[in-house]
Amino acid sequence: MRFLVKRLASAVSLVFGASLIVFLMLSPAFGDIAFNVLGENASAAQAAELNAELGFDQPLVVQYVQWLVGAVSGDLGESLFTTQSVWAALIVRTPVTVALVVLVTALSGILGFAVGVVAAVRRGWIDRALQFVSTLGDALPAFIIALFLVTVLAIQLGVLPATGYTAFATDPAAWARSLTMPVIALTVVAVAGVAQQVRSSMIAMLRQDFVRTLRSRGLSETRIVLAHVLRNASTTGLTALAVQVVGILGGAVVIEQIFALPGLGSLAVEASARTDVHVVLGTVTAYVVIVVIVNLLVDLAVAALNPKVRLS
Repeated sequence: MRFLVKRLASAVSLVFGASLIVFLMLSPAFGDIAFNVLGENASAAQAAELNAELGFDQPLVVQYVQWLVGAVSGDLGESLFTTQSVWAALIVRTPVTVALVVLVTALSGILGFAVGVVAAVRRGWIDRALQFVSTLGDALPAFIIALFLVTVLAIQLGVLPATGYTAFATDPAAWARSLTMPVIALTVVAVAGVAQQVRSSMIAMLRQDFVRTLRSRGLSETRIVLAHVLRNASTTGLTALAVQVVGILGGAVVIEQIFALPGLGSLAVEASARTDVHVVLGTVTAYVVIVVIVNLLVDLAVAALNPKVRLS
């Protein structure tokens, strides 16, 4: 319980800290927001009146505290340009990004652990192939893979839609087709890093004395690898997977633009381009919450596998 409380406290402080940093980064643009909303032909008096109405004429500390109090109470404000509630925009956009992140994370974890274990146990050409794919995955950004997939699968073969998104509730099959290429593009980049970490950890564990002891007792190699070695090596793999989630979210911003997915990434780009500060703050907060939740789940999984972590 103490471990969980500490992790929750750390998660909450991280959300607050990230929102404060983003708020301070946006603060230099507050003076120009009125002209962005009213247009370049607006007078200084009109701009000052709108700034006062929006509260941008108050000290930054007061502005942040007011936003924070509203956020904690469930009010993230409204878009300065569409007057749409930020919550309403997030409710529509978040499921798209969450579905993308969950699918990519699950596939990256399953494939990464499978490939890493096989490469560590079998070695040979499988291990060399993993090294090559890992280098290729680090060198090729997700958008390059995405453009290749669009060219081959959408334009040349016509088996998948090039762009667009269909909600799961509307048509599950169309939903799956609309996310297939984005998921593949992000998974190729993420899976190599997880597999590499699992491989290295597995090889280190296979050299430990307890493995020789288990073999001397007559246990099968499969049982030793899956029940003992993998359990100890999985903490490194899970940590690597949690790190990859940050990269997946960053890559999703570009991928959503390429495939015209109405997710948080495209919302963030649109809001940043027009300095819609309330939407930007809400979007960044949503991103941080997703990362915090994933890291919290990983911490709990690692603690379940390794009791020493709970005591640290």
